[in-house]
Amino acid sequence: MDETDTGPGRRRRRRPEQTPVQRALGLLVRREHSRRELGRKLVAKGIDPEQAQAAVDRLSSEGWQDDERFAQSLVRSRANTGYGPLHIRAELGTHGLDSSAIAAAMDTFEGDWQENARDLVRRRFGDEGPLDLPQRRKAADLLARRGFDGDSIRRATRYDPED
Repeated sequence: MDETDTGPGRRRRRRPEQTPVQRALGLLVRREHSRRELGRKLVAKGIDPEQAQAAVDRLSSEGWQDDERFAQSLVRSRANTGYGPLHIRAELGTHGLDSSAIAAAMDTFEGDWQENARDLVRRRFGDEGPLDLPQRRKAADLLARRGFDGDSIRRATRYDPED
């Protein structure tokens, strides 16, 4: 039956069931997804794993899904929100990307990781930066949690504005 009764005097047409490709495309128009993530989400929505993989393969071959584009987008997004290279590499790894794809995506970052670390410290501690040892420790902990390396942490927590 094409119609369902939704109350007195009202009828609403039922939407036809979406195909796996349509469901995957619906996810991709919202934001980029890796192949692994897209397949996992389709299976979680009740789609057969083989059909999900076929849908992901089709969208990938047609250019709708691209792991390289996804990785570059994730690097830009995370770097702009204050995350460091260690965190971003680890996150890319959870999306099923191999080490060469991760390295290629990281190479597309045009910013300066040390400057990103300094900006994060400035936002949290003001323009003068951490003033005493406890504040420097807090700043270092923050940067470590955000995925910055030791060298970037040392330079950002001992930041001299005239540097």
